[in-house]
Amino acid sequence: MDLQLQDKRAFVAGSSRGLGFATALMLAREGCKVAVNSREKKNAKATAKKITRETGTQAYGFAGDVSKAANADDLITSAVEALGGLDILITNAGGPPAGSFEIFDEEAWQKAVNLSLMSHVRLIRAALPYLRKSSAPSVLTMTSYTVKQPLPNLVLSNSVRAATVGLTKSLALELGKENIRFNSILPGWTVTERVQELMTFRAKNNHTTVEEEFAKQTAEIPLGRMGRPEEFANAAVFLVSPAASYIHGVALAVDGGIIKGTF
Repeated sequence: MDLQLQDKRAFVAGSSRGLGFATALMLAREGCKVAVNSREKKNAKATAKKITRETGTQAYGFAGDVSKAANADDLITSAVEALGGLDILITNAGGPPAGSFEIFDEEAWQKAVNLSLMSHVRLIRAALPYLRKSSAPSVLTMTSYTVKQPLPNLVLSNSVRAATVGLTKSLALELGKENIRFNSILPGWTVTERVQELMTFRAKNNHTTVEEEFAKQTAEIPLGRMGRPEEFANAAVFLVSPAASYIHGVALAVDGGIIKGTF
């Protein structure tokens, strides 16, 4: 299938590692020009060079913490200048810390809101003027399967990421008439640095080993294994591509079947 991504222009937030990196790399393999992002300049530049080297498609790296209000406009402006416009926006950020409800104070909640909700709001708001000029504009918010099936000790993530799904659906309804597509993607357990951190947290709390925690979690997945980043990227890249031109307002789980609900 031709995803019709050749020479399209994409900005992928939080893309120096994990699912964000896998998605940016896959976009570049499809011929899409990509701008990647990391908090650290050296990581952003190194990621862009790696993508260019592996795919032959030009990539650009930009530093900026997406949880900070001042950075969204600068990141999008820099990406648009480098790419010559913008067709695709993928909003993504690392998750809030794990823990139970009573250990988090007001500051921790505000940081989670800035990281897992307002980063999406600000990047979308900054990108809209440029997306309106595109012939095939698409926005994808990256959240988690826990918006449908909350997990213990992830109260910050469970709560705030759900708001991002609400934002995405609302914008799909509001801006669909302008032909700007909005979708959200809900990754399940995938072998990334973030999951390694969560398994380490569980092992410490449960007085077990990281290997035991991985085994327990994998046993709950119907496919019997955790996902690979490239499997997530395949779904994400399809959703933002013109090939998915009539898919709008969905929250797609890429979770190996772990969500138990029907919808």
